Amino acid sequence: MTAAPLFPGFDGLMTLSRREGVDIRPTLLRVLTDLYVQASAHSADEERQFVELTSRLIDQVDDATRAAVRARLAIYPATPAEIMDKLGLRRSKSGEALPVAAAIAAAPADAPTVKPLSEAQLRMASSLAMRPNDAAEITDMFFTAGPSERAQILHNLYDTPLKAAPRISAARAARALHILEMAAFAEDAENFTLELGDALILPSRIAAQVVNDPGGEPLACAARALDMPSAAFQRVLLFLNPEFGSSVHNVYRLSRLYDRLSERSALVMLAAWRGSTMAVSRAKYRAALYDDERHRARVANSQTRPAVQPGTAPAVRTGTDGSKR
Repeated sequence: MTAAPLFPGFDGLMTLSRREGVDIRPTLLRVLTDLYVQASAHSADEERQFVELTSRLIDQVDDATRAAVRARLAIYPATPAEIMDKLGLRRSKSGEALPVAAAIAAAPADAPTVKPLSEAQLRMASSLAMRPNDAAEITDMFFTAGPSERAQILHNLYDTPLKAAPRISAARAARALHILEMAAFAEDAENFTLELGDALILPSRIAAQVVNDPGGEPLACAARALDMPSAAFQRVLLFLNPEFGSSVHNVYRLSRLYDRLSERSALVMLAAWRGSTMAVSRAKYRAALYDDERHRARVANSQTRPAVQPGTAPAVRTGTDGSKR
């Protein structure tokens, strides 16, 4: 089944959770839940999708994620009955979801003590590189999502085990910020795009997509990756595209998003943008297989050629006396 109406790109991202060493199922479950509770009501198809996708993830995530999702859905009035049963929730007389008290089981005497992960181990767990196809899935999902979905995706990228792009050096970022702000004042979108792509090491196609996106969330993500001050980002919004900056709603919405956006989320998205270009490049070029060579050889051998090609017969020379030589 596809989950396009509720969470674009979900099935593509599920490939990450099936790979050894990369488990983003907790993040996917949190995103799916957050998107579901944003609306007060859902269609029968949306509810069915939520039940199917969530049921697959609840049993596969850690206790902390399950508890967080349980807390969100416990206060949501439209939680499906199947999910309530799976999470051990019940409805009160007023219709509010309440947790069901579970029996406290006595811990066995020989139960091993689980040692919590150290800070270094947690940092290592957050350094799993994305494959190009996965990066392309995340990029496509982000650019095709709506404003609220984009904000939620960026928020949940903070907890993913995916490797973030390296932080831009302070000197390079400072130079880029100065050029970007001057280009914004001059309404010079072309030079703004060139400088942004150069500073973030992005190809021109992705840089243009970030700058020209009508929603503005990709630009906020790129600015956060450069650690642009909030006031400078607001000035860029006001001047770079006067039509966009004239909307108080747009500037206020993106300013709030920018203030809440973490550097790690922006750098993970930056890594996805960079990785997605590798997937596109690999799709353009396919290595020649040995079967291809054999096939071409068979085709070439099957073509019969005349012994003497037209125009290649030796010329007959005659002497001055008319005899052939």
